[in-house]
Amino acid sequence: MTLEQGLLFALLVCVFALLIWGRWRYDLVAFVALLVALLAGLVPVSQAFSGFGHPATVIIALVLIISRGLSNSGVIELLVRHVVDASRRLSAHISIMSAVAAALSAVMNNVAALALLMPVDLQAARKAKRSPSLSLMPLSFASILGGMITLIGTPPNIIIAEFRATELGESYRMFDFAPVGLACAVAGVLFVALIGWRLLPAGRKDSKGSEDLFELADYIAELSVPEKSKVIGQRVRDLDEAVAESDAEIVGLIRNGRRMPGMARREEIRAGDILVLEASPESIEEVLGALQLNYVGSGSKALQEEDLALTEVVVPETSRLAGRTALSVRLLRRYGVALVGVSREGKRFRERVRHLEIRPGDVLLFLGGEDNLTDVTNRLGCLPLKDRGHRVIQRHKAGLAVGAFALAILLASFGVVYLPVALGCVVAFMVLTNIVPARDVYESVEWPVIVLLGSMIPIGTALQTTGGTALIAGGIVDLAAGYSPVVVLTLLIVITMTLSDVMNNTATAVIAAPIAIDIAARLNVSPDPFLMGVAVAASSAFLTPIGHKNNTLILGPGGYRFGDYWRMGVPLEILVIVVAVPTILAVWPL
Repeated sequence: MTLEQGLLFALLVCVFALLIWGRWRYDLVAFVALLVALLAGLVPVSQAFSGFGHPATVIIALVLIISRGLSNSGVIELLVRHVVDASRRLSAHISIMSAVAAALSAVMNNVAALALLMPVDLQAARKAKRSPSLSLMPLSFASILGGMITLIGTPPNIIIAEFRATELGESYRMFDFAPVGLACAVAGVLFVALIGWRLLPAGRKDSKGSEDLFELADYIAELSVPEKSKVIGQRVRDLDEAVAESDAEIVGLIRNGRRMPGMARREEIRAGDILVLEASPESIEEVLGALQLNYVGSGSKALQEEDLALTEVVVPETSRLAGRTALSVRLLRRYGVALVGVSREGKRFRERVRHLEIRPGDVLLFLGGEDNLTDVTNRLGCLPLKDRGHRVIQRHKAGLAVGAFALAILLASFGVVYLPVALGCVVAFMVLTNIVPARDVYESVEWPVIVLLGSMIPIGTALQTTGGTALIAGGIVDLAAGYSPVVVLTLLIVITMTLSDVMNNTATAVIAAPIAIDIAARLNVSPDPFLMGVAVAASSAFLTPIGHKNNTLILGPGGYRFGDYWRMGVPLEILVIVVAVPTILAVWPL
């Protein structure tokens, strides 16, 4: 091992460790790693930012904008409203929703597909009086599986295709992934719909309705004690009976900006104190009325409207709130909404709600003017947990959006127009026809993913040029010495899957793609089966809520625990391997 190889391996180990730790955002970790590689001379200065102009990076950005256009034109809404029926049996509902999610993910970003379908699924759960935890995980997994079907379905496929173009002179076409991806998606969707949801913990299956959305109580919320409240002079413990009638619990008291020790059971309540509750939105409202309390922030000038309303939103990784506090964002002053409560995997926390660092997957309870809440939710990049039927959708432009997108895919598939150019033309068309307003173009792009990819591509290239990938490939081949290439292919898929379960699938594909080429060269076989194996494996992140953004999105709304994912995920990943390996070998012979 050379010095350069050793330094690159050490850098990648640090990157992997930081991504798994999750303390810092993955795009920041990747960009700092690129800077370190440049300062250490591991990446040539001429290649410093080549990743940001890489075709894979451009295609991913364009696909995200097109996804917004398909949503704005009402294409998705029309499809969903014709196939979703809350009166269906649970297995039938999951089957249909999973099939729709997989189909949408094949032609648009799978995170966008889930964001569109999740409120619909939650609404169906409320109407059917069952817990959404039974259907949200199958929906997430199906959206991930559907991305395997086409070139643009998921970033790993785009990365693999462009890597093949660089190494072998020809990229994969739009539907080259379809035989293997479709086989895995069909098998996976059937599994999650018929068997997978039954593997969830008993507590999830016994939930009766949306009131059991979270395992304990929904939110940690703060209510202030005004001057004329009837609770003044009473001890906290004296309120237990009244609060319990509303299915809530007082878990703390804040005085002069400081949280009192423990649960402050013996403290006498004063005007200006803040009671910390654990309760659902409905229960919070009941307690507020019964005890004559106020929402924190409701007395400010920003919240003087008479039509105040509550709304529940989930925080994705790309939200402006992720990694920040409501106070640092100046949520009330700048946006005119108050953060009333936070739900985080059913866990309690001691920080003030406004001082709490918000994480992806958190569910927030906003208070604000009814007309303002929708706009603020969009501006902050959060996802509402109720069906967004109030959006102004340009349904008359659905045909234009679908037609332009289909034409671009057709021309790119037959090699008439280079794919990034074809997608760029669709974006331009959608902007010119106002399907995607100009102000929304840049907001549609998931910039952390772009930064991650732009930063990791030069590092991946350096690993290849220094012989690092050949060293890893040699290790994998030696590990499977004496066995057939089929065993080596299976081993590569398992290793790539394991990486994808604990770190971003885009970064996994960037690192694993050149290793696949080197393994094929050592075995003197076609590289295509190994590249396809990496594409499938990089998209198969089902064991943890951190492996894929979709798994993170459902964490809060589904009330899931970290350990819930592997129950359905382990058999699903085994199924994907069992289906993928023979299908790859049949379609892409060694």
